Amino acid sequence: MEAREKRHILTGGMILITLGVLIILDNTGIYGFDKSWPILLIAIAAGTLMQRIKDIGGWFIGAAGAIFLLVNNWGYDLHVIAKYLLPVLLILFGINVLIKHYRKKQQS
Repeated sequence: MEAREKRHILTGGMILITLGVLIILDNTGIYGFDKSWPILLIAIAAGTLMQRIKDIGGWFIGAAGAIFLLVNNWGYDLHVIAKYLLPVLLILFGINVLIKHYRKKQQS
């Protein structure tokens, strides 16, 4: 079995389990799907990042899930989150660029 196929199985399994739990929570009235669906995005991101921590797509999906979860459940204003999120993402991206450059320089 290829590594890529194993990744799809892990992520797919996590998605199915999360979706099943969210549907049960919705059907029992404990936690409505209208508020819990961002957890599905976070599960997708977790499955992706467990396989490859440097996967930028996984980080963006996870961040989107976290933002939607905050907005849907705790009433945070998306404008306020975006006001601080963009600078933080730029700082983190800049740190990542510097670390990669430093590591490359050490290997040379």
